[in-house]
Amino acid sequence: MHRRHLVLIVGAVVTAAGLSMLVPAAVALGYGEVGDALALAGSAGISVLFGVLAWKVIGRTGELSAREGFAAVALSWFAVAVFGSLPYLLSGAVDGPTNAFFETAAGFTTTGSSIVPDPAALGHGILLWRAQTQWLGGMGIIVLGVAILPLLGVGGVELARAESPGPTPDRLTPRFRETAKRLWWVYAGFTAVEAILLSVGDMSVFDGIAHSFTTMSTGGFGTDAGSLGAFSAYSQWVVIAFMAMAGVSFALHFRGLQRPGEYARNAEFRVYLSILAIASVFFLVGTWGGAIATTVRDAVFTAVSLVTTTGFATADFGQWAVALQIAVVGLMFLGGMAGSTAGGVKTYRLGVLMGAARNDLRRIMHPRGVFVTRLGRDPVPDSVVESVQSFFLFYVALFGVGILFLGVFLSQAGSPIHLSTAASAVASALGNIGPGLGEVGPSGNYLAVPAAGKWLLSVLMIVGRLEIFPVLLLLTRELWRK
Repeated sequence: MHRRHLVLIVGAVVTAAGLSMLVPAAVALGYGEVGDALALAGSAGISVLFGVLAWKVIGRTGELSAREGFAAVALSWFAVAVFGSLPYLLSGAVDGPTNAFFETAAGFTTTGSSIVPDPAALGHGILLWRAQTQWLGGMGIIVLGVAILPLLGVGGVELARAESPGPTPDRLTPRFRETAKRLWWVYAGFTAVEAILLSVGDMSVFDGIAHSFTTMSTGGFGTDAGSLGAFSAYSQWVVIAFMAMAGVSFALHFRGLQRPGEYARNAEFRVYLSILAIASVFFLVGTWGGAIATTVRDAVFTAVSLVTTTGFATADFGQWAVALQIAVVGLMFLGGMAGSTAGGVKTYRLGVLMGAARNDLRRIMHPRGVFVTRLGRDPVPDSVVESVQSFFLFYVALFGVGILFLGVFLSQAGSPIHLSTAASAVASALGNIGPGLGEVGPSGNYLAVPAAGKWLLSVLMIVGRLEIFPVLLLLTRELWRK
């Protein structure tokens, strides 16, 4: 392990995040919010200074090994959450380092959990930074770095492999740097189209841009305390459509935009659409009553928001029947397609797990049979099946341990939050969703969670966004041996 590599990569990522703060600083200045503009500009200066010092002290290094790539990605995400919290602290928008780190971690990991009771009370610059953190984290700050920085192009595939959501990053070209550029162009293009569509409705241009940032990243940060319920049916249907698109692999989007038949031929895409349809119908039946148009829209919106782990809401599902709430928590584990911006376990892994389980049952009946796990018609290598099973085991274990520790923290703080609420909060953090049930539901926030609980949930957000292994590897002795 060459620690010089780690410092250099972390410094480069923090520098990129710092430079991006200048955009919301300019917006704040344009709206006459001088204090917020200075806070954002000052945060940018501190972040860039850190990165420049890392460059000057360490200098350019050589190729990254696989384990260095995993370590660099995990450390970069924790570092960017620290420096990304500076605008909240310096502007006074959020009280204390714990709340600032929590809000920033929720932003970059596209979780959408928030301690801000009313986003509308924040200045435009801070609101844009809040949305921008989700947009940058959606496709991946490392993947963006691979696309635009020659430094991160060195060993870039190792970095992308550690950060990209899904079992493996999907290459569109032999050089992953070119692949990263194409993915970001598709991502930015969809974001621009959504912003235009929202802006011609009842949203202002600012609200349209902010919501397009947090929709395509499946983040869920809004500009109003009522989330998307504060806007028209037109805006809600636009967001539904783009949430569904954000849950699709962006590599598939790139190929599908050139050859539309690629969508229909993709087995994972068909499974993903089936899950969206089944969840929508289930919620529709369970909430049937009242105005038909509103009931249908709320059911579809909630299903798509949960499956894609976006976290927007038009209805408070925490007030639904118990059976529906159980379904809500269950959907928190699913997620969109591998290679999308969605969190959760991912449709690909679910398909592989179901196929492997079916083969295990068949082996019991036919002990001498040879069975191949498939997703659709495509065979899945045994190494991938084992990796998916290990991931799911770690995911469930972290869910259980997270509930245990959060329960202890809540008990020690004398918090009135119930165990069911704590379980939904942990599931939401690991799946990068945002709202849970009860006090942390769509109509609430995480402000009442004690400090220790917020730090735990913040770590779980990062662990979930990086899909467990890069962060767990930081705790192994073998990683740090030279």
